[in-house]
Amino acid sequence: MDLNAVMAQIAEQVNGQYTMYDPDHAIIVVPVAGSRFQTVLGAVRMNDLYNRRLYNISSKVCALQADIRFAMLLEQSAHFYYSRFVITDGYLVVEAVAEADSVSPDALREMIMEVANLADQYEMKITGADIH
Repeated sequence: MDLNAVMAQIAEQVNGQYTMYDPDHAIIVVPVAGSRFQTVLGAVRMNDLYNRRLYNISSKVCALQADIRFAMLLEQSAHFYYSRFVITDGYLVVEAVAEADSVSPDALREMIMEVANLADQYEMKITGADIH
């Protein structure tokens, strides 16, 4: 499955805005609750440990700050279906990962929507503002 083609289709389905960055990276600006939008990045990457091609779907929550309650975030992530919290380049990020050769377009759509909604919710919860 071609990640860019599927992400373009998903963007159309959810009334989002699709941008192809390069053959292995695409961006969707996803509408979320409260007339807000969340930027979601889709990337193809290789997992060297398992020798598998993966789709990585992610969205920034906020820059790291001393008052983030990481234990609470870990507890909350137990309730997510696809997603998890990670720290990347000084940012708290929500990401979902799936094997490229076996994920369906419907599951990828669910992943994108979950990542967008969770990143937006926790961005508001942690910062009190709409940043991304």
